[in-house]
Amino acid sequence: MKKLSLSYNLLLLIHAIIAIVIFAAPFLSRIYALAIIIIGFFIVYKSKNKNNEVILISAYLVGVEVFLRMTGGNFNNEFVKTSVIFFMLLGMIYSNFSTNAFIYWFFLILLIPGILITSTVINYDVDIKKSLVFNLSGPVCLAISSIYMFKRRILFSDLQNIVVAMGLPIVSTTIYLFLFNPSVKDVVTGTQSNFETSGGFGPNQVSTALGLGMFVFFTQLILFSKTKKVILINGALLIFITYRGIVTFSRGGVITAVVMIVCLLSLLYLFSNAKGKSKFVWVFILTALMGIGVWTYSSLQTNGLIEKRYANQDAAGRTKKDRLGGREEIMGEELTIFLDNPILGIGAGMGKQIRKETFGEEAASHNEVTRMLSEHGLFGIFGLIILFITPFVVYINNKQHLYFLSFFVFWMLTINHAAMRTAAPAFVYALSLLLVQVKIPEKEKNSVD
Repeated sequence: MKKLSLSYNLLLLIHAIIAIVIFAAPFLSRIYALAIIIIGFFIVYKSKNKNNEVILISAYLVGVEVFLRMTGGNFNNEFVKTSVIFFMLLGMIYSNFSTNAFIYWFFLILLIPGILITSTVINYDVDIKKSLVFNLSGPVCLAISSIYMFKRRILFSDLQNIVVAMGLPIVSTTIYLFLFNPSVKDVVTGTQSNFETSGGFGPNQVSTALGLGMFVFFTQLILFSKTKKVILINGALLIFITYRGIVTFSRGGVITAVVMIVCLLSLLYLFSNAKGKSKFVWVFILTALMGIGVWTYSSLQTNGLIEKRYANQDAAGRTKKDRLGGREEIMGEELTIFLDNPILGIGAGMGKQIRKETFGEEAASHNEVTRMLSEHGLFGIFGLIILFITPFVVYINNKQHLYFLSFFVFWMLTINHAAMRTAAPAFVYALSLLLVQVKIPEKEKNSVD
């Protein structure tokens, strides 16, 4: 994969301008979305995917998804997931895929019984096609992405280009959030998730995207900042994104980012020599100080309400009964449904309707694990076993993949609080399957095992 032809600083500037222009003229968001697909296809067609360009383009799509949604650029809710699937399939046509990736073909097969059960349902109150697409687009995106990336060899420097490609549109997202709501103090009145500080869009998904951005620019700061100027830029971006992530009042994305960073620092420390470990003590200290500083500022800007949010309290300081914003109830209902239908489940996409009829709860599931159990039954269990075990089997001989644990944790935590509403958990999961090496022979750069 070739290095980005434009300089890093110029790319950041371009994405800052994109945020400003689309804030001023929202109709341009759809043109932006179309341009990504058209230009991306042209790049892959011209290069024949010789350097895994489809991964870079898909990473950019993953990073830009929330921005497109909040600005009206998405043509439908599955636009980015469908686009990622398209580019992954295009990559397979040009660059083939590993025969050992059959495990993820098998995962797709395990989804079929749930689809067949749903297709037999006769309920005029349920849009079967819409339910299937809404609930299966994420798992299908994960499987297709995993098939393409399974044991595909890639340089660590190229992997960082992919990570940065995800992060650039998140810079646009963050700047747009500031333009949409420059004064957090004026709109924060309680401890619930805040749509005003989230650009008028779902705080959970915005928090997830910003959390991913926190990880991106943390890696840029500690691993790829070679000059004081770049250190200041990446440090400022990390602080800005972290602050806007915290004040969405949606905890999932921020907590996930913190865990990802801890996993990365732990692996870096573990594999460092004595001299490297002594340097990382300062990295730990500076990271902690930066975190304390951002948190203190966030607390001041929210009049202490953010502390109550993370302590699971309301604005008056009373502890809330549930810790997950009502998700526990939905998860409990889905587990009950699974116990009643343990073999085949109730059918893909039928969870929301069955819960409405049985429990009077109409909210969609936020937890992909319990959704898989209730809707796919025993087949869902087998599918989850594949998803949880396979990356670790690949990692046994893939110790140079420093981001492996962080990527896996992002997927695992995100599907437990935001399901697979966006393409991010599916795509980032697949990134954990790459065979990452510091240096590999040129002739093998695009190969798969």
